[in-house]
Amino acid sequence: MKYGKLDRSLLENVRAKVQRGLLPQWAFTDPDVFQAELERIFAKTWNFLGHESEVARPGDYVTRWIARDPVLLVRDAEGKVQAYLNSCTHRGTKLCTADFGNKKAFTCPYHGWTFNLAGELTGIVAGNKVYGKEMDRSQWSLRKIPRVESYQGMIFGSLNEHVEPLETFLGDMKWYFDLMLGRSDHGMEVRGIPQRWIIHTNWKISADNFGGDPYHTAMTHRSTVELGISPKDPMYASYGYQIVLDNGHGINIVTRRKDMNVPPFQGLPQAMWPMFERNLDPVQLDVFRNTMITVGNCFPNLSFVSPMHGTGGPDEPLTSFVNFRVWRPLTPTSIEVTSWLMVDKDAPEAFKEASYLSYVGSFGPAGTLEQDDAEIWTRVAEASQGWMTQDKDVHYNNVLNYLMGLDRVEPDPSWPGPGVAYPTCYLDAISRAFYERWIECLLDDAI
Repeated sequence: MKYGKLDRSLLENVRAKVQRGLLPQWAFTDPDVFQAELERIFAKTWNFLGHESEVARPGDYVTRWIARDPVLLVRDAEGKVQAYLNSCTHRGTKLCTADFGNKKAFTCPYHGWTFNLAGELTGIVAGNKVYGKEMDRSQWSLRKIPRVESYQGMIFGSLNEHVEPLETFLGDMKWYFDLMLGRSDHGMEVRGIPQRWIIHTNWKISADNFGGDPYHTAMTHRSTVELGISPKDPMYASYGYQIVLDNGHGINIVTRRKDMNVPPFQGLPQAMWPMFERNLDPVQLDVFRNTMITVGNCFPNLSFVSPMHGTGGPDEPLTSFVNFRVWRPLTPTSIEVTSWLMVDKDAPEAFKEASYLSYVGSFGPAGTLEQDDAEIWTRVAEASQGWMTQDKDVHYNNVLNYLMGLDRVEPDPSWPGPGVAYPTCYLDAISRAFYERWIECLLDDAI
């Protein structure tokens, strides 16, 4: 299939450039690229929908999206998580518009068709009189999202019934998800209501930033350095490992240095440490003990960050938190962000509240760091829409630089965890792997 001027020869040219650390700037804003991404990436792979704690009881539901497909995520009467297209099978209107709630059944606001938690059509206004007894209601159930699976409480859905199993797709990312989500006895829960907001940027810009760009920290977030919230050392976000994983995933782990007065286990209460020993293997435990910041991306658009952060001056104790977010593509230059705060169910209530305050003070639409990022990402999109940047003759005049560390920094074989680990987080290895996966997806079935 062709999308405008997007054909195999052009995409093959882009792949050759990406492998050399170069990316055409038009990749962020080209409408043909965006349409191809919707069909060849978001419609075919796994997409994060929510956490099991959000639909803990029968009848609990949340409304989410897979790119442009609205999704109704609900726990049915049997206790199983179901996901349906949030669209009535009668005339197609969105069945449910609230962000979350609890219902015994879903009634369409247009004509009153009613569906139970299993998605079955159970009620039609004046049904027999207007349709007759012969209409087979079983043919008009809600349309199920073809595949729904979960890992460590994280629920994913796919529009592709032939997609690989979720755990295969996650691959070695599972080992790192275990560090963040499987370290305590009863797992994690979402605290508060997930935040949502719009940024006028391209989804790849934000996913790439979280996945592979700790290098931006000292400059983009220099205001937090000036306030004493972040360290003055411009290299502090580089001390650790950048780890490239299969399928376009990647994670950066910034580690504690001996000269830094940073507590182990990201400052989590000492009363929780025995749980970590029970739930993590010895290698994971040692990695977590020395972790200060974790930040990465699960391809295509599920990013996460778990830093130690404060909202006051240098004397305020740092508190860690776990934040997951989805960059939902709306247009080539706009995304909707949905952002979750995760806390250990077994953590003391005081720590949960401190973690929440640390999160909202630094991330989310009012956070100090979030606003810095959004401003930069918006400028990238704005600068990528003109005549010069849309030139599809791929040469140095319109490609961006992803060369950091290429053919210079070698993997560190001493890293004890899975993946290809490099001994610095100031590196473009994850970004290159992300875009290599991206272009491979676009080349799938390309003509």
